[in-house]
Amino acid sequence: MNYREDSIIFRKKRMYVQRRFPFKSVLMWTSREIIFFTVFSSIITTLYEVLDLKWLQVPLAPVALIGTAVAFMVGFQNNAAYDRIWEARKIWGGIVNTSRSLIITLKDSFYMHRSEATKEETEALKIVTNRHIAWLTALRYAMRTKKSWEASYAPIGKMKRKKQTFTYNIPEYNTTLEEELKPYLSEEEFTYVMSKDNKPNAIINLQSQDLRKLTDEKKLWDFSLLNLQQMLQELTALQGKAERIKNFPYPKQYGSIGYHFVHIFMWLLPMAIIPAFAKTGADLSSADVWIGQFFVWFNIPFTVIVIWVFNTMLRIGLAGENPFEGSPNDVPISNIARGITRDVLQIIDEDPANIPEQFENKNDIHMYYNWMSDSGLNCNSKVYQQRTNCKLYLELIDCY
Repeated sequence: MNYREDSIIFRKKRMYVQRRFPFKSVLMWTSREIIFFTVFSSIITTLYEVLDLKWLQVPLAPVALIGTAVAFMVGFQNNAAYDRIWEARKIWGGIVNTSRSLIITLKDSFYMHRSEATKEETEALKIVTNRHIAWLTALRYAMRTKKSWEASYAPIGKMKRKKQTFTYNIPEYNTTLEEELKPYLSEEEFTYVMSKDNKPNAIINLQSQDLRKLTDEKKLWDFSLLNLQQMLQELTALQGKAERIKNFPYPKQYGSIGYHFVHIFMWLLPMAIIPAFAKTGADLSSADVWIGQFFVWFNIPFTVIVIWVFNTMLRIGLAGENPFEGSPNDVPISNIARGITRDVLQIIDEDPANIPEQFENKNDIHMYYNWMSDSGLNCNSKVYQQRTNCKLYLELIDCY
């Protein structure tokens, strides 16, 4: 973390890692919807009870059937969204395993007839390792490329409080791909990679050519080359699978139908529940006149709860459709790529001073922060955190 007197830089890559979201956080995430549902239910109840618009009702049975259909549709959508997230995580898990195997196998392939590698072989191993880190970097930047169907999680504005400002950034949006690739590629390789549309694929191509060159120079055994090429093929396949998820959205005919069905159910539900509560209130009047008179108003919290449950299930599915878009529910590919980078550099016995630190985990989110303050306070201090009072929920940061 870099400190200055007038600002503290803090980046983050997000994924919630605690056992569960606190219920308070879920309520804050859906607070606007809860307010809207409450106002809407209150208006319908007022029209029905105060203005005596008794015709403002529909039978409960058809609405219940719609609710059943909506539940199936939303459940299907959530299952499909979870499958996309889990597949994305398995893909990057495969990248982790294959990356380690690639560097370990290459390192040991130099030791066929002696106990130690020569200086020239050690340098070749470092070049291949750095090139692989460049591939990881190019791939995660490709996964962060914005698509028209994705939500935007770029900085959404600034909340100013006197001399304090809070903002957040996704790591891939803070620095350019060029700045990240240059330390790991030669000038010639960098120029070649940047001239291609698919930069991760171009780096894999360079990696394959270099391994073939090492084999031609008798630094690698022929059978070792075949094994290493199989690993490059596996990495290429994993890259293609990640690109498939990134470039093919969740089919909108399913997502849109679920969205519209939930809203139809939402508009009809109060008009179906209010008469049922009014009838129950009339039945209770014989036991308690006051409760019976005002019992119809108790439909408001129950209506809000039912609508909130359906709407929240819908939002959860929508939030998980695109596992690389940069939301807190994403697969934390920046942290995964950083972990691979540390692993492979340690495998080749790189100087610990040259190995980047893992992203710091704060607020139960995998991230590396970007705080900015003119107050001179340490952003890690409890005083600063209490004064800013910023908490990260499912999709964005709310400062209040």
